[in-house]
Amino acid sequence: MSNYNNNSGDDNEERGGRGGSRFGGSRRARSCGFCAEKVKQVDYKDTDVLRRYLTDAGKIRPRRQTGTCARHQRSLRTAVLRARFMALVPYTSNLSRSGE
Repeated sequence: MSNYNNNSGDDNEERGGRGGSRFGGSRRARSCGFCAEKVKQVDYKDTDVLRRYLTDAGKIRPRRQTGTCARHQRSLRTAVLRARFMALVPYTSNLSRSGE
């Protein structure tokens, strides 16, 4: 009888010595920067902070890239939408337009 779940060896040796994650090396757990600073709600007028969470094309970066918690990601989204509406942050960058 063959045993497919043979856990007698070291897991890193079986995976080729890559580390803890399935698709690469071991990652450190990201902590929410807003939780660390004890921010209750993200301010839409603080454009320097908001730009850190936007891509070059003006899109909001996902949680898996920024490390924000779900509560602050929702607050960040609302703040970016308000800042865009108030023309504090652009909707898109000039580089992403293909017609010009």
